[in-house]
Order: sequence, then C-alpha cells, then structure tokens
Amino acid sequence: MTGDHVSINKDIWNTDAPNWAKFAHRQWTLDTPEWGTWNNSDDGINMLPATMTDVDAIELGCGTGYVAYWMYRRGARVTAIDISAEQLATARKLATQHSADITFIEGNAEATGLPDAAFDFAISEYGASIWCKPETWLREAWRLLRPGGRLVFLGNHPLSLICSPLNGAPAERVLHRPYKDMWGADWTEVEFEPTGVCFNLTMAGWMDLFAQIGFVVTRYQELYAPNDATGTRDEVPADWAKDYPVEQVWHLAKPG
Repeated sequence: MTGDHVSINKDIWNTDAPNWAKFAHRQWTLDTPEWGTWNNSDDGINMLPATMTDVDAIELGCGTGYVAYWMYRRGARVTAIDISAEQLATARKLATQHSADITFIEGNAEATGLPDAAFDFAISEYGASIWCKPETWLREAWRLLRPGGRLVFLGNHPLSLICSPLNGAPAERVLHRPYKDMWGADWTEVEFEPTGVCFNLTMAGWMDLFAQIGFVVTRYQELYAPNDATGTRDEVPADWAKDYPVEQVWHLAKPG
C-alpha cells in the first residue's frame, strides 16, 4: 500500500466530488432506496429498518448524504460523517433544499470523536465499508453503538476484487490476485481509472474480525447486477456482475 490511506482517499474524494453531484441529486429524490453500483431495488435487501422513529442513527462515510436522508425520512435523528469537505458541501446543500435536519460532520470514520454508545443504528454504503481499515472502523462502530444496536454495511465482494486485473481494467472471468491474506487494493497508480486505497477481507477474515470485536452476524447478502443491466460500472461489466456477486451486505448486531 502506498502512503497514508486516509490522506490519499480524502484528496481523491475532494477532487472527484463535482463528478458525483448529478448522481447525488437523483439519489436524494428517490421514493424508495436503491443500493450499490447497479442501483438494486431495496425490495428484499432491506438495509434500513422500515420505520426509524426515535432512532439515533449514524452514517459512516456518508459522501453526498443520500443514505442519511433516507434514514431521516423514516424518522431517525441522523448524524453523518465524511472525510471529504467537498462531498459534504453537496450533502449540506441538498439537505437545505430538502429541509432535512441532519448533522453532517467532517471527520474520519475510523476515529469520529463522538461519544460512546450514542447510536442505535449505523450504516455504510461504499463509505467506511471500503475506504477505511476494517479492524479500525468496525471497532469504532462498535464503540458508537448502544447494546442491542445494529450495523449494516455494503461493499465490494471479495470475488470482484480477485477477478480485477492489476492495471485497473474491468473485472474478468479469471483470477488475477491471491485470495489468501487479502487486505484490499491500492488503485492510486493503476493504468485504468485510478482512484484511492480500498480495503476488503476474505470471508473467513470478516467473520474472524466480527467475532473478535463481538458483533453477531444476523444476515448476509450477495448482490448481482439486475437482469436488464448493460455496460460497465466501476470497472465491473454487467455480464460479469449478473453471474458473480459484485457486492456484499453484512447485517450485524451488538448484543444487548
């Protein structure tokens, strides 16, 4: 891994923020949440509780804040943190437009500085779930949650990483990386679509880490591209993502 992943990813997202503004506007106007790279329907995924009245919720790595807004619309008191000031500028602008009372904080989801046991529910969709070190941000999420609290996060499936060429080209039906000792990938200097430093683990690695921290797995999901999907998104071709899981969703609980 090259350099400090926190600084690298912060610079990447501040620079790239204008490219996400149009997508952010769309997401804030959705009546029903859509998840992940291929905008999978919330039907059957259910990453958010149906009602969140009187729930203290936090989004870890909120980007432009649309997930935070979906929680707010369901009745939650919402705090959302992100390391990118430019992404947060878009989030705050949209929150004003939608009259949403959400607390946005510029900061690192690996060390939020927020009080212990302050939240009932935590979520990350392509935020802390991939851009932060798992052993660090998951322990922070544990600290932030009250006993009985829940954490849900969506990120890249390990298979999508080991099928991705080392030069950043779109995923193929070939294994390009070792699965053993997987930690993630440094995309800063690849030939195609360079970005930042992302993290992932083997399935056993995730399970071992949850057990070490104390989280209980209540549900696990693998997401594919919809049958009508076409093209390539985030360096994953639709035809690949229809046959192999591009994303995973972990539903965790902190015992009461």
